[in-house]
Formats: sequence, C-alpha cells, structure tokens
Amino acid sequence: MGVQIPGPASKPVERALRAQGLARRFRSGRGELVVFDNLALELARGEMVAIVGESGTGKSSLLHVLSGLDRPSAGDVYFGQRSLAAMGEEQLAEFRNGEIGFVWQQSYLLPEFTAQENVMMPLLIRGQSQAQAATAARGWLARVGLADRAVHRAGELSGGEQQRVAMARALVGAPAFLMADEPTGNLDERTGAALFDLLRQLHREQGLTSLLVTHNLAQAARCDRVLRLHQGQLHPTE
Repeated sequence: MGVQIPGPASKPVERALRAQGLARRFRSGRGELVVFDNLALELARGEMVAIVGESGTGKSSLLHVLSGLDRPSAGDVYFGQRSLAAMGEEQLAEFRNGEIGFVWQQSYLLPEFTAQENVMMPLLIRGQSQAQAATAARGWLARVGLADRAVHRAGELSGGEQQRVAMARALVGAPAFLMADEPTGNLDERTGAALFDLLRQLHREQGLTSLLVTHNLAQAARCDRVLRLHQGQLHPTE
C-alpha cells in the first residue's frame, strides 16, 4: 500500500514527488536481497517529511533512488511530470545539480579548498563564472552564520561548521528539493539541534520540498509527516 498525501478532498494538493512500484534488489550469493519492493510515496510541494526506521532497513538506499543517485530495480520516480527513468545519465546529473540539494551525515567537503570554494562548486559545474559563484557562496555562508569562516579550509572548521558549509553548498543553486541523510548524526545533541533548526528555517524560507532520513525521533516529530520504513514498505506514524 502506498503512502498518500493527506488533505481535504475539496482542496487539490500539488504533488512535487511521486514514486510508484519502486524496488531495489541486490544479488546476494545464490539468492537475492530485497531492500524494498512495490513501494509508493507522494510528497506535496512544500512538505518536510522524515523517514525513520531501524538501521539496515534501507532508508539511505531509498533516498538514493528517490534522488536519482541510484537506479531502482523496478518502478519510477517523478518530479512533477519528469520521469527519472526517462533521463539518461548526463541529463540525470544535470537534473540533480539544478533541482536537488543534498546534505549527508558526512559533510564531504573537499579538504584542499576553503569553505567558500566548496560552496562555489555546484555553480562552477553549471558553468557560472568564478565571480558569480564567489558572490553567491559568500551570501550563503553569511546565511548559515559563517561569513567570517569563508577562507578557512574544511579541516579548520568544527563538525557543526562543516555541516553548515555543506548546507550552504546544497542550497546555493536554488534547488526545489532538499534530500538529507542523517544530517545531524555526527554532531552532539546541542549542535545537532541548532543545525536542525537552521534546516527547518531554510526549508520554509526557500519554499523547499524536503525529505529527511533520521534516527532522531525528536527532530522527525517536528517535520510535517513521519514515515517508518519497515519490511520494505513505508508506513505513516501516529
């Protein structure tokens, strides 16, 4: 059974993301490991949805498939009317760069570059000039409270600061969607709470549609909906 968007029937909901018949399977010895099968999901535009579940249930795998980082074994994912299955690899890479911002448990900053240079990367990949990218990066570093850390390299930043840089890098290109996989998982409770507050604030200000994988049930409860991945299916939580 799929997870549908709640809401009054008299008020149509604009669907931003829709997955149907989604499956991810891996060969395992002589058998097959099924991570999820015939999974369905819909997100309304502007929603912030959390996915929770026990370790090893496939939450990260699902996020990778939904964001086009991995291909599903079956099924398709639609962003509006755009089908990920219909996109070639180059088109898919361009779509991810333009439409989706990613934040991971690890910041994955390039250690040889400064905070500003890391935030510039998505725009440089798009072909923007160094000057344009630098201006946008400085603006976003200021928005995440790191204006005075722009010229510091990744290793000179704390874990919380690195995640803020990663958040700025994810949003500098004005994506419509934010995909976050345990973004506060490596941080202490206080730093993680502050980062989540910032994430929620930017979600609202930027009009994002956000999907968050987390083990932090307190943070999940502050999202619009919480879905639990269990035995290959998504289930609404009370």
